[in-house]
Amino acid sequence: MSFNIADLFEHAVDLMPDRTALICGDRRLTFAQLDARANGLAHHLAGRGIGPGAHIGYYARNGVEVVETLLAAFKLRAVAINVNYRYVTDELRYLFGNADLSAVVHDRRYSPTVRAVWPDVPTLRHAVVIDDGTGGGDADYAGVDYDAALAAASAERDFGPRSSDDLYVLYTGGTTGDPKGVMWRHEDVWRTLGGGFDFYTGAPITDEWQMSRTGAQGAPVVWFAIPPLIHAAAQWPMFQALFAGSTVVLTPQFDPGDVWRQVARHKVNILVITGDAMARPLLDALPSSGCDTSSLFSIGSGAALFSPTVKRECLKLLPNVIVTDSVGASETGFSGISIVDKDNLPDGGPRIARGAETVVLDEQNRPVQPGSGVIGRLARSGHIPLGYYRDPAKTAAMFVEVDGVRYAVPGDQATVEADGSIHLLGRGNMCINTGGEKVFPEEVEAALKAHPDVFDALVIGVPDDRYGQRVAAIVEARGGARIDLPTLADHVRQRLAGYKVPRSIWLAEQITRFPSGKPDYRWALRFAQENPPSADQHAAA
Repeated sequence: MSFNIADLFEHAVDLMPDRTALICGDRRLTFAQLDARANGLAHHLAGRGIGPGAHIGYYARNGVEVVETLLAAFKLRAVAINVNYRYVTDELRYLFGNADLSAVVHDRRYSPTVRAVWPDVPTLRHAVVIDDGTGGGDADYAGVDYDAALAAASAERDFGPRSSDDLYVLYTGGTTGDPKGVMWRHEDVWRTLGGGFDFYTGAPITDEWQMSRTGAQGAPVVWFAIPPLIHAAAQWPMFQALFAGSTVVLTPQFDPGDVWRQVARHKVNILVITGDAMARPLLDALPSSGCDTSSLFSIGSGAALFSPTVKRECLKLLPNVIVTDSVGASETGFSGISIVDKDNLPDGGPRIARGAETVVLDEQNRPVQPGSGVIGRLARSGHIPLGYYRDPAKTAAMFVEVDGVRYAVPGDQATVEADGSIHLLGRGNMCINTGGEKVFPEEVEAALKAHPDVFDALVIGVPDDRYGQRVAAIVEARGGARIDLPTLADHVRQRLAGYKVPRSIWLAEQITRFPSGKPDYRWALRFAQENPPSADQHAAA
């Protein structure tokens, strides 16, 4: 029995060929059409010598071509490599080389950067260019037109057998350092992110046809995956939906007003976002949109801070919607989920159930006991990655063995409450040490964003002669608002201990985040270094 990503998709195709699989703008593809187009791309790549084990980059904004590229790679038993479309030349050169790309499928707008790095990537030998409507002058560039490639290739599904052990790679970690390729077996990543377990019991699915058969028995659910497909936060909800014969709506660019128009137009049931970075502008745009949201029954967030304040606003505007906050990482997959509605909304960071596979380990790699107050590292066993691509040192640091059990430990800090639930605090590598006290940026960011004049905030540690580090914040005001900084500091002090209150605050016209909505702390540190603070230490103390 093969729990392979391509196989799981093809099972849905065979049972529901005429159902709508993808919607992007005015384009709609049935499962059969999506399968045929992915087959065509796979045959084109195979004809250029791209086969099992080869690494195929996808460097494009959301669109049907990205989904087809992923599926084509898996059909060939090749490895799809996600490429952040915001990378500049040096970052692209590093990733292409580190990932050993054999081929890349990219939007036409990125032709100049691909052309610039190609001579420095000895493994790269083929490119397919998506017509993204930007025109572009790449007459002297060796990329093959995407549509022409498909038109000249066979659409037949005539590939050989695949394996649960086929390799899936997801590049991650660019928030604070160079990206790292997390290597998974297909079955392992499917079981943690793609629906390969019973959501209510946690029991593993034993029949590779179960998701598609169950989906075929009912009406399709409509998912709207807003984040970029270069991130797991959108990619795996999409796959989970496709495996079950559901419809996926995509958008190449995040436009809050347009999102609500598409929710109404396509009668979306599940909206997939990444925390406050998407939720805040969506909620600001909703009252004036006049759109019908009655089809919506769930908003699912992951991969970024989703603060209690914004959750409350969401449930106020959409009282019949269930809000979920998934916890996980590229190195662990799904670790747990927090589910809230208007009658159940706790304060603080997300809380998840402790289980046999998800635990918190202390400094001696022993499980943290409930109610002890010890801050440890979130860890997960079971179906976890093989390691980092071409990086044995980081692999050794990421994975530990406790009593014969192998755990992935990505660096998320957490405590275990008296009732056994796990309370997430934040990433350890961004933890601020101020005079021996630990401060997690996410907690302070949530307090800042609870102020009615604050639209977004990033919290960092900056050098301090007395305390080693002091808490600092970069704040973006809501449109038209003027933030009184001493009042903002008092607002935070009413919610958090005094040592957590930002002592230096910068006002920014717009905070920079990654396309997924994740915080770009490297940008925040540069901004603080290059600009004088709007409020100094004594003003915000």
